[in-house]
Amino acid sequence: MQTIKPIRVFLEVVEQGSFAGAARSLRMTPASITRIIAQLEEDLGQQLLLRTTRQVSLTGAGAMVAARYRPVLEEFDRVTEEVTRTTTPDRGRLAINAPMSFGMRLMPGLVASFRLAYPHIALDIHLTDVLIDILEANCDLAIRISDPPADKSTIWRRICQVPRQVVASPALFDRIPRPEAPDDLRPEHCLSYGHGAAAETWTFTRGGQRRTLRAGTDVTSNNGEFLYEMALSGNGMVNLPDFLVREGLASGALEVVLPEWQLPPLNLMLYYPPYEKLPPLVGTFTDFFEAYIRDIDSFNF
Repeated sequence: MQTIKPIRVFLEVVEQGSFAGAARSLRMTPASITRIIAQLEEDLGQQLLLRTTRQVSLTGAGAMVAARYRPVLEEFDRVTEEVTRTTTPDRGRLAINAPMSFGMRLMPGLVASFRLAYPHIALDIHLTDVLIDILEANCDLAIRISDPPADKSTIWRRICQVPRQVVASPALFDRIPRPEAPDDLRPEHCLSYGHGAAAETWTFTRGGQRRTLRAGTDVTSNNGEFLYEMALSGNGMVNLPDFLVREGLASGALEVVLPEWQLPPLNLMLYYPPYEKLPPLVGTFTDFFEAYIRDIDSFNF
């Protein structure tokens, strides 16, 4: 670490264009910066920087050294961060992928609480409703609301069930008959959640009865917030998780369609890359995430 310090100081002087700027950036004194650069030049036997009263510029040797040192330092920092992340449970950086609707509704509070508990863990939160390849996405873990994965090699942890309901605006039933049973539902009035033009399958149960139907494909979306707004505006029925529709139901802007029939819940799960052993930092977030979810009522525990 001591050997790498002169390289970091030198590159910061180059980046800032001055000794004073590097000193401010690195929280060091200008005299310390000057001493370290002078020692580096002596060790290399080359003048690296030309100093004037107004600016600092590179010599030919300095330009070559900067070009060679920069990728070395970047790789050093990258490896150091990876090692820290896998060995330290309370400091480092985590890259997390989460669904858009879940991320917008629940992640801000969760992240704020997590940062209070672990101020030395930085979080990179990426929201998408696209089903990602966790290795290609280069993330440490992914939050998903879905059925359990069919691939037995996938590493995942189920946190809880996520109830869901078919809802619609009461205004919709001023234009179309209110359904009394699943068989009354018409596909053109049912908006599909999914990717592409594939119709979503809705399965209703009541007692020993079971009814399955295909929603329509006139409007499909992979974003729950969009479908929620479509339902609010009276443009169809949607099948969404409770945490998304709760506010609309409470205000009366939405109502449950076929309340005597149930739909199978989804699962809130954490997906991981194929770790041989869960890294401590990932384990820290996992434990906090599970405790936080169980402390709130968004999933009807």
